[in-house]
Amino acid sequence: MNKINNRQKRKLHIRKTVRGTAVKPRIFVFKSNKYFYAGLADDDKQVVIMSKMCKKNSDEIKKMAKIFAGEYKKKKLELAVFDRSGYRYHGLIATFADELRSNGVKI
Repeated sequence: MNKINNRQKRKLHIRKTVRGTAVKPRIFVFKSNKYFYAGLADDDKQVVIMSKMCKKNSDEIKKMAKIFAGEYKKKKLELAVFDRSGYRYHGLIATFADELRSNGVKI
């Protein structure tokens, strides 16, 4: 097993229980070598409602989380489930989730 396969296995294990709906959508994240992506999905309709991208450093991620939370509130939603996509909950993932919580999104 290599790093990518291990992450895919963790991701599938997480996705068995984490499910987004129209009332409580799923916030998912992805990290590439250069960028950090976040999106909002409704798994019942199988549609991505919104997505954002920024450079992969903590200052940019905090700015993006504020914008993401603002647009989330404009859609008149309060609750969400957080899908960390197999990544460990530390560093950039934790920064993004904590910033969303501080801007009023209930995860």
